[in-house]
Amino acid sequence: MSETKNIDQEKINQIREEFDFFDNDKNGQIDFNEFFELLKVISPKAKESQAKEGFELIDENSDGCIDFDEFLAWWQNNWWEY
Repeated sequence: MSETKNIDQEKINQIREEFDFFDNDKNGQIDFNEFFELLKVISPKAKESQAKEGFELIDENSDGCIDFDEFLAWWQNNWWEY
C-alpha cells in the first residue's frame, strides 16, 4: 500500500490537513485512538474490531502509529472501503 499515485502538491496538502486534523497530540503520527476517531467520522457505524484490522493494515512498518506516508497511501487508495 505504500506506493502512491502521482498526485499534485495541492492534493497532498489537502490530505496533510486531514492527517493533521486527526493527529490530536500533534506528534506527526496517528495512533490507534486517533485513527478510531477518524474512522468514526468516515464510517459512523465502524466497530473497534474493524478499526484494529484497518489500523494494522495501514501501519505497514508495525510501529504502532500511522505516519503521513502510510496515511497518504491509504487515503489515496483505500479510505472508501470503510
